[in-house]
Amino acid sequence: MPENLYDVAYNLETALRESDEFKALRKLYDQVNADESASKMFENFRNIQLGLQQKQMSGQEISEEEIEQAQKSVQLVQQHETISQLMAAEQRLSMVVTELNKIIMKPLEELYGSMEQ
Repeated sequence: MPENLYDVAYNLETALRESDEFKALRKLYDQVNADESASKMFENFRNIQLGLQQKQMSGQEISEEEIEQAQKSVQLVQQHETISQLMAAEQRLSMVVTELNKIIMKPLEELYGSMEQ
């Protein structure tokens, strides 16, 4: 008898937490937070990004000034080695999650894909 899907999901959560990608991300995240200036810089960057995402999702226009501010923020955090490494680790973990999502969604894609034929 197959496992309960929720049990499988919790096992996947545990596996993700124990993965090298997550451990690397956690280590870098802790390093950034241990450095007060890096932590403030990263928090400012994230607040700008979240603000722009919220505006975009609500259909509001993003001004040129906001775009310039976001670009300056990206350039600033990219110059900080630890934050730059954190962002790269975040991207690697995001790619893993995207691949896992593709695997999880495969039965639905196959089902609906076969209906189109």
